[in-house]
Amino acid sequence: MSVGGGADGAAAEADSWQPSQRELDRRAYRRARSRRSSAISAVSTVVVVVVLGLLVTRSAGWPRVQETFFSWDKAVESFPAVLSGLWLNIRLMIICGLCILVLGLTLSILRTLRGPVFYPLRLFATVYVDLFRGLPLILLLLLLGFGVPALRLPNVPSALQFWGAVAIVLSYSAYVSEVFRAGIESVHPSQRAASRALGLTNGQTLRHVVLPQAVRRVTPPLMNDFVSLQKDSGLIAILGATDAIRAAQIETSSDFNYTPYVVAGVLFLCLTIPMARLTDHVARKQGWHGTGGTL
Repeated sequence: MSVGGGADGAAAEADSWQPSQRELDRRAYRRARSRRSSAISAVSTVVVVVVLGLLVTRSAGWPRVQETFFSWDKAVESFPAVLSGLWLNIRLMIICGLCILVLGLTLSILRTLRGPVFYPLRLFATVYVDLFRGLPLILLLLLLGFGVPALRLPNVPSALQFWGAVAIVLSYSAYVSEVFRAGIESVHPSQRAASRALGLTNGQTLRHVVLPQAVRRVTPPLMNDFVSLQKDSGLIAILGATDAIRAAQIETSSDFNYTPYVVAGVLFLCLTIPMARLTDHVARKQGWHGTGGTL
């Protein structure tokens, strides 16, 4: 009876609590400072944009630059073809991203296995990472995209998109596996020891204790790699596949007006900027950013 009465009294006291006048003054001061900072940021941004706009548009060569790179009519004309090509880039990003995550995580686990019996697996993973992290992506694209179909091997795909995707997966999985390995090795050994003391096997410890912590810690750099993947998917254009960049090249070749390239660039920015902001948001939530600005 006394315990229930004490709890009711504490709840009633909490409900009746009101901030003091000094606390209200502090809150009002913080709101005023926040409004002042927002106003200063908006005004300074507008001033800088206006000054830069005037400097650019009043320069001597601006009409020619505008006609060559920012022609509205050419942009409208080329937009459907470039947008259609961008669909290939998006499909590549999704399929390659999933394959890279699976392959990269598998390689990182192989590299962190302990015991002499796992030495061949560790050696394979190490050689794989050293090899494909050292080769330029554009070289892999040329070797696989042009070299393998030229062999005319039976039952081997010859599609340019397929070998372009394989080259991207091989290169990026090497980088992503190192990101995963860094996350796995950052988990303190006491976590494994405690898990084994509780009766978990090595596999259960890896699955239920180590990997959840490791993946959480490396999420921001993984998202950063995905942003890079979004951009590098455009390299498949060198194989002749009609993606956004290749479509822009075809549109440009008719009159040497480079506006389609600008259209393709804007479409890629529409993909990468939201992903970059999301990466920053996740990094801030996990304390990766210090006292610097938010942009």
